[in-house]
Amino acid sequence: MEKKFSLAFSLIVIAELICTSYDSLMVYHYITKPAIVGMLLVFFWKQSAHLDKGVRHLTLVALIASWIGDILLIFETWHPELFMFGLIAFLIAHMFYILLFLKHRNRHKNPLVFIGLLLIYAGCLFYILKDGLNDMLIPVIVYMLVILGMSTTAFLRQGSVPKQSFLLVFAGAILFMISDSILALNKFYEPLVYSNISIMTTYALAQFLIVIGILKLTKKQR
Repeated sequence: MEKKFSLAFSLIVIAELICTSYDSLMVYHYITKPAIVGMLLVFFWKQSAHLDKGVRHLTLVALIASWIGDILLIFETWHPELFMFGLIAFLIAHMFYILLFLKHRNRHKNPLVFIGLLLIYAGCLFYILKDGLNDMLIPVIVYMLVILGMSTTAFLRQGSVPKQSFLLVFAGAILFMISDSILALNKFYEPLVYSNISIMTTYALAQFLIVIGILKLTKKQR
């Protein structure tokens, strides 16, 4: 089932990349983009009955918030104010992912070095973005702190969950951070070549890896 879904998921992601690369196909983007997380949401719902209810519900809410964020950002070109609402939706998604990852926190894991590396990365990114943020300065700072928290809590799962689950979720969290970084650079610094491909590829893979990683848990792992 996982292999079949992976193939179907890959095809819809490729369809989305094609649709956003050609103006004549852009109308289908309004279907393909929401379908990415929509597919993950349905797949997770069907495959997660073995999980602890708390884990299952937190993941579902994070995916639903992400799906809503995707829809809001689709219409941002028509209504620029929707970008803020999309940002809020993804902020909520990250917060629920944080709560989810904290359920499996390894309390013996010291995150200081990892946090230091993240802060260096975030500081460099912020230095590049700051002149173009204007009214979005505070919202972007808050968003950056939350996604850094999401990556940190994913890191803190090491040693308390199966290795495969940790690696998949951790890789997904890092890719999510990279995707958001590219999006921020493209929006607040300068337009990037093939940004639609790099943003969506990293984003789709991030969500996919997190979902598959969570499904690798057993019910005992609360």
